[in-house]
Amino acid sequence: MTDYSLINAQLDSLTEGVPHGIANLANASALLFENLGGVNWAGFYFIEGDILVLGPFQGKPACIEIPMGSGVCGTAAAENRTLVVENVHEFPGHIACDCASNSEIVVPLRREGRVIGVLDIDSPEFGRFTEEDRIGLEGFARIIEERCGF
Repeated sequence: MTDYSLINAQLDSLTEGVPHGIANLANASALLFENLGGVNWAGFYFIEGDILVLGPFQGKPACIEIPMGSGVCGTAAAENRTLVVENVHEFPGHIACDCASNSEIVVPLRREGRVIGVLDIDSPEFGRFTEEDRIGLEGFARIIEERCGF
């Protein structure tokens, strides 16, 4: 069981008063990667035109561009909703940046209600992400929105 109240408090402390958005995102991805068990990638993508572009992350090298509406990240961004996928191989149009990933959670990042990017976390475990993870990571995303210059 992940203590999201602690992780979110740590993120709040790490980013308080820090005016450097990219540095805050780098620390946020490291915080998740180190504290969530069973994950192999944690990071961010941001909308530029009609694509998502890779931002700070922890894990293996990743896809640099993802079309809006494609894969889990592009679908979550296009639909402005969190997606929890138990088996990415069954997700229509899944983009396999790392063939070791089997499940994924993607949380939209917003500015004034408009999606500007996503928080993306992958796992080699099937069914790794739960409702508790969704709620905790949506709280994490709200701190990112407030503290990272968006």
